[in-house]
Amino acid sequence: MGKPSPLREKTSRPPSRAEAWTHLDPQGKARMVDVTLKKITRREAWATGSIRLRAETLEGIQKNEIKKGDVLNVARVAAILAAKKTSELIPLCHPLKITEVEISFSLEKDPPRIRLLSRVQAADRTGVEMEALTAVAAAALTIYDMCKAIDREMLITDIGLLKKTGGKSGTYLRTGSIPPEKVGEHLGERP
Repeated sequence: MGKPSPLREKTSRPPSRAEAWTHLDPQGKARMVDVTLKKITRREAWATGSIRLRAETLEGIQKNEIKKGDVLNVARVAAILAAKKTSELIPLCHPLKITEVEISFSLEKDPPRIRLLSRVQAADRTGVEMEALTAVAAAALTIYDMCKAIDREMLITDIGLLKKTGGKSGTYLRTGSIPPEKVGEHLGERP
């Protein structure tokens, strides 16, 4: 284990804005937080989002009649790749040792939309919230890309964190969200 950064030494004076904000150095420049001394723990995060589309587009996806191919399988692969590449896309994210990525799709007719749900797991020093969110975003963007020739009015909405576990801060569950046991059921996870 390395030494704590001298930039984060405790003082008796109140912290400056740069010191209080974890991703800024004392000069106010962006930096990656040092997580060297944090414990490695099992971490999971669930994220959700939706893409609204025309009824005909939804039906084409359901019947696998979209000319570019199997929309949901391609979106699933995009989600997995995006979760693994999150630290390359989001500047201050740490590269993590992801151990599992799952994404599921719920096709709903009224109103026509696809709800996306991702779950990402890692054993690491920091959480996987950004990876779960990135997985949902990439899957939704892939659906848009594969269907844009027939439906340019698709709308990606409501991307957000549902739940996270692990680490010093413990469990977070978004108020009014899917109960944790239902999140697991939706992904085929056993309680």
